[in-house]
Amino acid sequence: MRKILIIGIGAGNPDHVTVQAIKALNQVDVFFIPDKGTDKVALQRLRKDICERFIEGSDYRMVPMPIPTRAAAGQDYRGSVDQWHAQLADAYESLIMAELGEGECGGFLVWGDPTLYDSTLRIIDHIQAKGCALEYDIIPGISSVQALAARHRVALNRIGQPVLITTGRKLTEGFPDNLDSVVVMLDGDQAFTRIEADDLDIYWGAYLGTEDEILVAGKLSEVAADIERIRRQAREEKGWIMDTYLLRKGGKT
Repeated sequence: MRKILIIGIGAGNPDHVTVQAIKALNQVDVFFIPDKGTDKVALQRLRKDICERFIEGSDYRMVPMPIPTRAAAGQDYRGSVDQWHAQLADAYESLIMAELGEGECGGFLVWGDPTLYDSTLRIIDHIQAKGCALEYDIIPGISSVQALAARHRVALNRIGQPVLITTGRKLTEGFPDNLDSVVVMLDGDQAFTRIEADDLDIYWGAYLGTEDEILVAGKLSEVAADIERIRRQAREEKGWIMDTYLLRKGGKT
């Protein structure tokens, strides 16, 4: 039977790779590397650098995996995501069956942690549900959320209080009334610029763990415009950006 390892490789710093992940890397015969175009070639290179650094020997292959563009969500966000995942599942299955032999191990290198706002696990589940004979394991990784908190030297939650991890799309509905700590991921539209609250602090980070890392912290009302400008400039220069942030009412503790 073919086996798949979904390996979390951290937020960008190769030192984030865990001992468990290193052991998993050394089991893989074929790595399936997402190809999202020239804009994100740096992410492909970092995946290759991690393999070269931690794998003993060179008896593994890397297979590029073209990623279809997701249709605009419109009014049916869940429908557009489900349709995109189905397309990905078909593409992944074809590639796995063509490139991975019986008894071999395939690997997907996932930024951060595979269980936090990443589609790989759902897509592999979808392939299994179609009847493809696969088994898989997940190797957790350090997420951008953990890296963000560490770099800003701030705890994610206050004592005895919860923290919400959500998306920019959900934040547009407003900051939750019953919470004081919210981590926001996947905010391409910079929803934080539309939050009107004088008591909110923001801890923002982009390219966390890499040599291009950018950190900004302060009162949201005072630094939101700066973050918007910095983010826009960074995206124009590199062609892509990965960022996340913590919004908190009234200070660190």
